[in-house]
Amino acid sequence: MKTMQATFGATSTANEVLQEIDLRGRRVLVTGVSAGVGVETARVLAGHGAHVVGAARDLDKARAATAHVEAGAAPGGRLELIELDLASLESVRTCADTLLAIGKPFDAVIANAGVMALPLGRTRDGFETHFGTNHLGHFVLVNRIAELVGPGGRLVMVSSAGHRGADVDLIDPNFEQTPYDPLTAYRRSKTATILFAVEFDRRHGARDVRGTAVHPGAVLTETTRKLIQAQPSAASAFHWKTVPQGAATSVWAGFVAPADEVGASYCEDCHIADVVDDPAATSGVRAYALDAEHVKALWLKSEQMAEGAGG
Repeated sequence: MKTMQATFGATSTANEVLQEIDLRGRRVLVTGVSAGVGVETARVLAGHGAHVVGAARDLDKARAATAHVEAGAAPGGRLELIELDLASLESVRTCADTLLAIGKPFDAVIANAGVMALPLGRTRDGFETHFGTNHLGHFVLVNRIAELVGPGGRLVMVSSAGHRGADVDLIDPNFEQTPYDPLTAYRRSKTATILFAVEFDRRHGARDVRGTAVHPGAVLTETTRKLIQAQPSAASAFHWKTVPQGAATSVWAGFVAPADEVGASYCEDCHIADVVDDPAATSGVRAYALDAEHVKALWLKSEQMAEGAGG
C-alpha cells in the first residue's frame, strides 16, 4: 500500500485518488457490483490494473452493468463475477466456500453492497432486512474468508453518515418489539458496519490486516433516487455527490491512506473523521460506533445470530 501523495476531499473522484497508484498484481473483492458505486469501484480498480472479483445477487444485472469494465481495464486489470445474496446466509456461505476453494488471496475486501430504507421485511434466515443484509451477510462472508486477506490487506466496510441517527439495538435487532421505521433500521445497520470494522481491525491488526469503515457521501444512485421520489424533501437535505465521487473514499481507505491511520477508524471525504456527538453536527462519527465494549457485544450477538441460522 502506498502512503498519501496528495490531499483529497469531498469532490475528489476515485480515479483522481488512484491516479498515481499501480494496482497490477492486486486482487480485490468488491460486493454490490450491479449498480452505482460498486460498479464504479470495480471500474476504477480494474482501470489501475487490479484483478477485481465482483460479487452480486443478480449476475445478469451485474454483467450488463459492468460490460464496460474490462474494456477500460489497464494491463493486468480484469473483472470476474461471483454470485452473492447477502440476504441469504446459505448464499453467503456458498460464495465464501467457493472463494476458499479457489484459494487465491485478496489484497482488499470492499464491502460495498447494501439496502436502504426498505419497508419491514425479513431475510431468508428471518432477520430484519437491513441488519441481516448490510451487517450480518458481510459479517459471515468476511469472517469466513478472512484467511485469504494477507499481510498488508484491508477490509473496507461501506457505512453511512446515517449511523449518526441510531445506535444498534442488541436486545431487539429484528424489530420484534420495537415499532419499525425504515430509516432507523438502515441507520442501525450502518452503525453495525462501523463496529464490525473496528473489531475486525483489533482481531487481525497483529498480522498487518486492517479494518476500516467509510461514508461514501450522499450519492445519487438508483437507491437514493427512489428515496427522493418517496421523500422529496430529501433532495435538499444533502450535498449530493456523483457516483465517481462516491467511490473515492473507499479506494482511498483501501489503497492510499496509511494503514495505521485508517485502522479501526471511520473515514469520510477521503480523511479520518473526528468523533462528534453533537446531534446538530453534519460530519464526524458517533462515539458509540467506536466504543470497545459495544464492539465486542455486537460481535458476540452477531455470532449467536449467525450460528442460529446454520453456523
